[in-house]
Amino acid sequence: MDTGILIDSFADFARGKNIDRPTMIRILEDVFRTMIRKKYKTDDNFDIIINTDKGDLEIWRFREIVDDNSEDIWDHDKISLSEAREIEPDFEIGEEVSEEIKLEDFGRRAVMTARQTLIQKIKDLEKDILFQKYKDLVGEIITGEVYQTLSREILLIDAEGNELNLPKGEQISKDRYRKGDSVRAIVHRVEMVNGNPKIILSRTSPTFLERLFESEVPEVYDGLITIKNVVREPGERAKVAVESYDDRIDPVGACVGMKGSRIHSIVRELQNENIDVINFTDNMELFIARALSPAKITSMVISEEKDRVSVYLKPDQVSLAIGKGGQNIKLASRLVGLEIDVFRELDETQEEDVDIDEFSDEIESWVIDELKKIGLDTAKSVLKLSLEELVRRTDLEEETVQNVLNIFKQEFE
Repeated sequence: MDTGILIDSFADFARGKNIDRPTMIRILEDVFRTMIRKKYKTDDNFDIIINTDKGDLEIWRFREIVDDNSEDIWDHDKISLSEAREIEPDFEIGEEVSEEIKLEDFGRRAVMTARQTLIQKIKDLEKDILFQKYKDLVGEIITGEVYQTLSREILLIDAEGNELNLPKGEQISKDRYRKGDSVRAIVHRVEMVNGNPKIILSRTSPTFLERLFESEVPEVYDGLITIKNVVREPGERAKVAVESYDDRIDPVGACVGMKGSRIHSIVRELQNENIDVINFTDNMELFIARALSPAKITSMVISEEKDRVSVYLKPDQVSLAIGKGGQNIKLASRLVGLEIDVFRELDETQEEDVDIDEFSDEIESWVIDELKKIGLDTAKSVLKLSLEELVRRTDLEEETVQNVLNIFKQEFE
């Protein structure tokens, strides 16, 4: 293969991959020096001159002339006088011979191997560049286009045609995508798998919600409002604690926007995830009260170890504090960093009873609905009936009814 064709084809390939000129020359030199070492055992006394613009390559070998009978005649950087005079008849001992080595001297197989090596090195470099590019983008929002939906993941491509992975576990449960759809997500992590970069995205990470606030709320982007903490049940509910360093700015109002204009676009992006924006404070009791909103707390006691807090509420506020499936109290606990225990506070004149909706975290909703159908809406009203009576009047199995009775009995023990 002609030197110019080899250099030109490699240079065109490298430019197509956006490889800069110094890197291109370094790769070429590395490959040619490898060829030299294979043929001559060393490359110490060789110079390589490359001009990628003109497709030129020059390889020069430098050796010192010694007497034909010298002990140094076999050194890699020495040449005998008689051999030197075959190159130039007026050479003398001690002079240096500069000899140009042609690419053809290495043999056709070596040249073809060099060509394949050059292309492989560019591909490896391209992988490293892609890996580093997305490594620097971890935690940032990007947009990709769906090109294949699989059972365990969705494959997307970015604007440059690079493959991105959105695993099932990183998708919001309500997400449904078809080929060609545009998807927003954060770069969750980047891994090297069998030498290839694997870019993993996420839509369930709290960081994704934080970045959405930055994109929709200028005050957050500019740093006037700080997001102190984000906790999520993806696609269902989230709590975001925000703080403003400017007394003139209401952090909650700024994040929600006029008539909810700012937060609505975030809610839509997250498949109607219910987002509570909470004003952060260093006053832990006030912060806990805000975190449990919309429930109104009567009193609380934070444990001495400061890892638990007992919260007391009126009976009609307990179900609000716990939330559907216990979501509200779970998220509030994670937001404030304390385990929250809820207790009902009753007047002395009140007979203690509990609405069966408050047991939604222990009893499935369809079971509660069955009890309500026959007019039973409190725990004690259920306990007044026998197991047999409940089985007869509802469509529930005996085992299910017994489990419900055990839960209610434990509540009043």
